[in-house]
Amino acid sequence: MSGSTFLHGAHVHANGIRQHYLRYGGTQGERAGRDAVVLLPGITSPAVTWGFVAERFGRHFDTYVLDIRGRGLSEASAALDYGLDAQAADAIAFAQALGLRRYAFVGHSMGGRIGLRAAGRRPDGLTRLVAVDPPVSGPGRRPYPAQLPWYVDSIRLARQGISLEQMRGFCPTWSEAQLRLRAQWLHTCDERAIVASFNDFQSDDIHADLPRIAVPLLLMTAERGDVVREAEVDELRALAPSLREVRVAGAGHMIPWDNEDGFHRAFGDFLGHPLD
Repeated sequence: MSGSTFLHGAHVHANGIRQHYLRYGGTQGERAGRDAVVLLPGITSPAVTWGFVAERFGRHFDTYVLDIRGRGLSEASAALDYGLDAQAADAIAFAQALGLRRYAFVGHSMGGRIGLRAAGRRPDGLTRLVAVDPPVSGPGRRPYPAQLPWYVDSIRLARQGISLEQMRGFCPTWSEAQLRLRAQWLHTCDERAIVASFNDFQSDDIHADLPRIAVPLLLMTAERGDVVREAEVDELRALAPSLREVRVAGAGHMIPWDNEDGFHRAFGDFLGHPLD
């Protein structure tokens, strides 16, 4: 299929805040009979940086990429709650506000944690959940392997106007196009939101959400990452016996950036149709 599947960007008032999103695909043709997909990006990934993934999803699904509160064009302020519970409530309210009758959450990293917390609340209409390399840190567990200054330092440079080479220093394996997009949008990540989310990785236990999840759950992990280890997969599976895991070869934590085709293949037909 040729041509872009991008439809539009828009805002919706949901869970008491302005939420910005990008829509791909729509409901024409075979997509009309399939569940919608809501993509939940990671800690410093505005929705626009997931456009290359959403383009592929949009071929087969009505697809929405959400700017998590405090990122991109969604609401940000000193008064906002940036905790995981608020983020999960946002995702559920977003789907309700758009009238999505049947939908799947696909969340990467922090977005995976948001999806797990949201799914544990058993919202009406949620049919499937994919958690892509979600941090499994928490109270009494090993810390998340990344360091907070990596995020904060790059955001502060981005607010001043970060150069391509400065951005490359933080993401040395990324392509020029990927670096330019991140450099353009990273300044929209509110430092307060990023610090709160990072601290939540250490203090909020997502393992308690697993037994409450009633929809099919796919866990995608990175072969070269250190965010989810094999023993931790076993623990998650013990809490959610129906969990299915797939490991993406040759990829670090930013799986679709490292192995885009492997990332899309890893879904198989879990969402109801392969991402060919």
